[in-house]
Amino acid sequence: MRNRRNNSSSSFMTLFIMLLIMGGALYVYFSATFERNKPVITLKNSNANAYWNLKTPLALKITDDSGVRSYQVIMTSNSGTTTLLNEKLLVPKKSLELSIKPPRGAYTMKEKTITITVQATDISKWNFFKGNSSVVSYKFIVDRKRPQVNIVDNSYKISHGGSALVIFQAQDANLKSLYIEGKNKKHFQVEPFYKKGYYIALLAWPVQDRSFRANIIAIDKAGNITRAYVPLYLKNRQYRVSKIKLSDRFLKGKIANLAEDFEETQGVTKPLEQFKIINEKVREKDNALIHKYTSVVPKEMISSFKIHRMYPLTNGAVVARFGDHRKYYYHGKYISQAYHLGLDLASYAMAPIKTQNGGKVVFAGFNGIYGNNPIISHGLGLYTIYGHCSSLNVAVGDEVAPNSVIAKTGKTGYAMGDHLHFGVLVQGIEVRPQEWMDKRWIKSNISDIIKRAKKIINGQ
Repeated sequence: MRNRRNNSSSSFMTLFIMLLIMGGALYVYFSATFERNKPVITLKNSNANAYWNLKTPLALKITDDSGVRSYQVIMTSNSGTTTLLNEKLLVPKKSLELSIKPPRGAYTMKEKTITITVQATDISKWNFFKGNSSVVSYKFIVDRKRPQVNIVDNSYKISHGGSALVIFQAQDANLKSLYIEGKNKKHFQVEPFYKKGYYIALLAWPVQDRSFRANIIAIDKAGNITRAYVPLYLKNRQYRVSKIKLSDRFLKGKIANLAEDFEETQGVTKPLEQFKIINEKVREKDNALIHKYTSVVPKEMISSFKIHRMYPLTNGAVVARFGDHRKYYYHGKYISQAYHLGLDLASYAMAPIKTQNGGKVVFAGFNGIYGNNPIISHGLGLYTIYGHCSSLNVAVGDEVAPNSVIAKTGKTGYAMGDHLHFGVLVQGIEVRPQEWMDKRWIKSNISDIIKRAKKIINGQ
């Protein structure tokens, strides 16, 4: 009887211990305290062919589910091993963003390659309370040589609201990014020109900007940067500022009719509010469409760029000039403002519109205040637009030949009478059409620059 009781007690104890062990194992397995996910280490620009100039800091990110407890960053080269970062956190963090700076005296190093090793440990109690650890090594090719940039030729000057051309050479075995930076961080794209290593770009000085500058920016894969100033003489121009009085007849007539067509003015009954919305919000949306289609620059190499004098409307009279800054008033109170970013030409009703240069139609349809509005690409980021057309003879994707009739004048959109709103854009920026309508300007600022550049490149 006593043996039976002892056996029963022993079995119970064994079962209890087994359950205790199983419970402990399940707790460890499922508890967040014992999570088993290793820290995730990410080093920016650390692909298979990573470069470092030993000047620009490297961006390091470490994340972990439970929290990072410590990390260490070591640089290894033929010169030895150097600790760049080493920290034990008093308060663990689930995410760390760090900057790896090169060691002192890095500019004297002559190694062609280095290795960056990152180790991180979290606060998990897994691995016998040691936590989860990750170790990742990154190999970098050392490149401290800046790209070489040489300007071959460029336009002598650029006028306020006008255009210019630049051709240059850029060389680097590891070239990553190449563009021309204007004011307000505007990036002008460049296109390969004539021979390998040479580039060409049209520039534009926005009429809304009082000043202009252009710097060629070349960046290689290691982060080395070269800036080359484009030496352009800046010619200021004075543009007219017009004070326009809004009449009730205009507001209750043209504006009221336009308001019926736009989503932005639905439910708006006050004429002044309708005008302000159309002149600002609708105009902004319509301009955004134009800028979207006219900001594209081809990437294939070109060896020439032939452009003819533009004059889309035979015997057309100028009825509104480019760059006019229009300020609108109602009974002496300021209401709104806008820039007129094209040249208005008028002839007779429904007159044929011709393009003197070949190109590709990138947009052809209704565009708000511009009415029926074809947009044509002529290459090198140069575009022409034709607003208020009564009818269109082209469709998107059409290749138009020089002197083709593409549309007829009209008064669709925000137009008071039959006319053509003719616009020229360079990389999404409206420029003075008058320059592109001047044969002598085209020769001295575009054609001659290209001819001279070719001779220089050929060593003549």
